[in-house]
Amino acid sequence: MPSANRPSRRRDGIEVAGALYDRAMSLLDEGKVREAQVLCQRSVRLVERALGPDQPDVAHVLNALAVTLERQGEYSRAEAIYRRSADIMDGEPSADLEVERVRVQSLCGLAEVCRLQGKYDEAEPLFRRALAFAEKAFPAGDPDLANALNNLAVLYKYTGRFDEAESLYLRALAITENAFGSEHPQVATIYHNLGGLEHSRGRHARGEPYARRSVEIRRRALGPDHPDVAADMAALAGLLDGQEKFEEAEQLYTHALDIFERHFGQEHYEVAVALNNLAALHFARGNALAAEAFYWWALHNKEKLLGPSHPDVAMTLNNLAVLFKSEGRLEEAAPLYQRALSIFENVLGREHPNVAACCENYADLLRQMGRESEARLVESRWLPES
Repeated sequence: MPSANRPSRRRDGIEVAGALYDRAMSLLDEGKVREAQVLCQRSVRLVERALGPDQPDVAHVLNALAVTLERQGEYSRAEAIYRRSADIMDGEPSADLEVERVRVQSLCGLAEVCRLQGKYDEAEPLFRRALAFAEKAFPAGDPDLANALNNLAVLYKYTGRFDEAESLYLRALAITENAFGSEHPQVATIYHNLGGLEHSRGRHARGEPYARRSVEIRRRALGPDHPDVAADMAALAGLLDGQEKFEEAEQLYTHALDIFERHFGQEHYEVAVALNNLAALHFARGNALAAEAFYWWALHNKEKLLGPSHPDVAMTLNNLAVLFKSEGRLEEAAPLYQRALSIFENVLGREHPNVAACCENYADLLRQMGRESEARLVESRWLPES
């Protein structure tokens, strides 16, 4: 190739890569994740060819590619790509703000897929490191700072640190509303998360307005059949379910499940969560047969997607055991409780609320089976002294 042509070809490659990236982001906004993945892969190859493999621009496009895999539930593949991006960005802070944005995105993305896989101990230092970079590099009202705050708050919700999560969410909400206005999808994300936090606290009525707000904002911004709107509807349904507003909750769950299956297929994390929640609703309404079928379906999907030792798997195991216990199927319930309790303890630690709740369920079951000494042993191991 004549040397005079090389700079022109390099510029052409970067321009095409940029156009592919922009189109991929538009497709992601439309919920067309697989199409976006293909364009991101092409963009990565072009940027690498033009600039070399270890440049911030490569990391930037790698992050987008990882997002497409994360949205499809391919967490291990997304993790590998985020790790490569984070390795590229490892080093001293840069005076270039855009380079720091890529660094924070790489760390947050890697931390998030670790969280999604139940690797909370790995996720927290990554989230904290990302937030430290963001607070040092970004202006106080920067939306990327809000994202870093929100991401750490999500982890704190899952690890039972509810007050810390709420403080971070509210700080992120103020920044995001100031930056984008009150009707932006990123504002909806934080309202969604605030509703989810209240759900985890068992304060369903308090969380309902947050969840309704997220549905309203996102539906106006993205249309009624976007998967992000479906996620908001499922979150709202969970809060309604907790208040025994079963009819509206079932409608929302069913509509959300239909959207998820059309966009992602039947074996996807959002589908598994919706199935678990539908099962809980049917159980609350006294339809144990339908509840059991949905729980088994959800458990199959979660184990396939997340592995057998993920806290989300333990949650469905516990729920299925509760159903069996209510029907007097005590011998079937016992191993499910035992497995769920082991997972919760190993991943979340003995102080997490899920451990105490599962322990109480299991100990009560053992007493019903006439196994009093085992029940006391379970309680002595997992429940704090009063």
